[in-house]
Amino acid sequence: MAKSMSPLARRRMRVRSKLKRVMRGRLRLSVFRSGRNIYAQVIDDTKGVTVAAASTLDKDLSLRGKADVDAASQVGKLVAERAKAAGVEEVYFDRGGYLFHGRVKALADSAREAGLNF
Repeated sequence: MAKSMSPLARRRMRVRSKLKRVMRGRLRLSVFRSGRNIYAQVIDDTKGVTVAAASTLDKDLSLRGKADVDAASQVGKLVAERAKAAGVEEVYFDRGGYLFHGRVKALADSAREAGLNF
């Protein structure tokens, strides 16, 4: 018998499968949030490499252990700056099964303000 999946795992699979159908060569801005930190990566799925990444653990931000909305917006701004420095302008936002509000929304909004299009 197969084990039942958690609602988060089901949402994550559903979001990723929809993204794979419509990506059309764009890179993916993936978000992971834990209770203490938030992480963001710009991933090239065709090559299997991470182009840019940022998190609250970065020494540039000095936000270790802070996972609030302000920290998420700073991470979004930093990952957008690093992606633009790597030559990335357009991405798809992969919320990774998390609901689009709070920290995830703050990260997305600040990445958009910093110049990423999605």
